[in-house]
Amino acid sequence: MVIRRVLAPRIDFSALRRELELPTRFPPAAQREADEAAARPPRPPADHTDVPFVTIDPAASRDLDQAMCLSRRSGGGYRVRYAIADVASYVRPGGDLEAETWRRGQTVYLPDGKVPLHPENLSEDAASLLPDVDRAAVVWTIDLDADGAIVAVDLERALVRSRAKLDYPGVQADADAGRLPEPVALLPELGALLVERGLDRGAINLPLPEQDVEPDGDGWRLVLRAPLPVEDYNAQISLLTGMAAAEIMLEHRVGLLRTMPAPKPEAVQKLRLAAAGLGIDWPEGMRVGRLLTTVDPAQPRAAAFLDQAAELMRGAAYTAFDGRPPSFPGHGGVAAPYAHVTAPLRRLADRYATEVCLALHAGAEVPSWARDALPRLPEVMAATDRVAGTAGRAAIDLAEAVLLRDRVGETFDAAVVDVDNVPPQRAPAGNGTDRPATGKVGKPGRRPGGSVALDDPPVRARCEGQLPLGERIRVRLVEADPDRRTVLFERA
Repeated sequence: MVIRRVLAPRIDFSALRRELELPTRFPPAAQREADEAAARPPRPPADHTDVPFVTIDPAASRDLDQAMCLSRRSGGGYRVRYAIADVASYVRPGGDLEAETWRRGQTVYLPDGKVPLHPENLSEDAASLLPDVDRAAVVWTIDLDADGAIVAVDLERALVRSRAKLDYPGVQADADAGRLPEPVALLPELGALLVERGLDRGAINLPLPEQDVEPDGDGWRLVLRAPLPVEDYNAQISLLTGMAAAEIMLEHRVGLLRTMPAPKPEAVQKLRLAAAGLGIDWPEGMRVGRLLTTVDPAQPRAAAFLDQAAELMRGAAYTAFDGRPPSFPGHGGVAAPYAHVTAPLRRLADRYATEVCLALHAGAEVPSWARDALPRLPEVMAATDRVAGTAGRAAIDLAEAVLLRDRVGETFDAAVVDVDNVPPQRAPAGNGTDRPATGKVGKPGRRPGGSVALDDPPVRARCEGQLPLGERIRVRLVEADPDRRTVLFERA
């Protein structure tokens, strides 16, 4: 669902591409290898073209990594069949294409187009799980009991044929109307069950609206979207597969995990202070993740609380191991060991982790090209995560600055979602009781302030002045500079 959208004029993102030194094309030798691989697609040993897989992705996507088919097991429970694009069968170890994918690390998305990990004739054609064509895939078959617990896992290379390319709004509309296609008819039921299992484990999911810059004729629109329930349910199938992959690798003591420290008790206590200060009821004994499902991000105080809760989600990394499992193998957001294996068209690490799982599950030796890559992947993925994150944030910053550059001096309604330099303390609440205030430490030498989220247009930016966390205020725009991609407000 679109919450708010505002049209912005024409924006040139080429300077951002140059600043981040993003590649503009694939080297001829790498492209030649991709052309040869696309012309001779692999023929995997198994054939699952009879399984009615479907994909669920953004409507415009063509780099389709995953296809699913959900069914009930005889005697109770569920069967999840999840087909993942078999990218390793298209990329020759030691070749020029493999080397180029290591330089790129992952697909970087910008409003005017993406910088793909693989050449488009692979990522959007020959290796993509497009509908009505046979494709090589790694098929995970995960059996669950009636409570959603894993009881059996199988994986193999197989030929698959997707029946349809579905998109999130369409799937949500079909779910609401009770007319989902058979392969995903169980998605709301199973997705909700897996969400509950995650919350019981202590999983944390921040229900934050997503800010995007999208093309609109000759210009662009800045969009703030609330996540659809089916997006979360779809993500649960990927998380389920990643947890199954992690268990295989941990059992055999070799692999690559996606890790993140669990929230520290002192961080949770600080968040409790923030909740009290913002009037968020946090019952004793309720886990953080379950509390987050009760707040409405459209409300200013809830939005500010979610901003504070994001501080718990720090330290994500890739952790390779061979011979001795890591001391802390879990992922704090998932509340379980977890691995990235479901997006190999867009993420380098998934190709190698998948190959490790295939070998371990079959009782075979892990190929040396995959095993030798494991210790090098964390550094590469960390670097490319920084590039991708910078690109996404900078594109939004630029769009916001362009959108507002002719409105300097105007005032706007806004919600205060973060405040600098406010230590936990007792402050009078509006209802006459005492409640703690909280915030983050500001940069030395910077004027007091924080972050505000405008009601309209959907902009979030720095604001200077004494700000009441979680309250609505009026702010005045004092700077909007597209060259520096900066927007600054002050309290009106």
